[in-house]
Amino acid sequence: MSSTITEGIRVTVQPTFWPERSSPESGQFAFAYAVRIANEGDGPAQLKSRHWIITDANGLVQDVQGEGVVGAQPVLHPGEEFEYTSWCIIATPGGSMRGTYQMVTQDGDRFDAEIAPFRLALPQLLN
Repeated sequence: MSSTITEGIRVTVQPTFWPERSSPESGQFAFAYAVRIANEGDGPAQLKSRHWIITDANGLVQDVQGEGVVGAQPVLHPGEEFEYTSWCIIATPGGSMRGTYQMVTQDGDRFDAEIAPFRLALPQLLN
């Protein structure tokens, strides 16, 4: 799990291995991740885009960028939060993810809310 706060926006991520979507014999390991984005700041902010860096144990990097998250660009007022779940596939039983959400304040100021690095790993690899 990871949790970090940037300019009042707290991003918490909890990853889990997804065996039903995985095919280890084909080098496909699926991981779901639940994200909670909470506004602990003083003013509203809107999530405009995402940037994920997904790295497998061999060092292969996937760079994923796009508008919003799961088809949404939520506006979070102070005290509000937005939760969603997504997933990725990597070629090894372990790896990591990190990234940013581009946020825009009510005044039009832009900043990147950090998504702290977290580990992707089969349950037996976590210890």
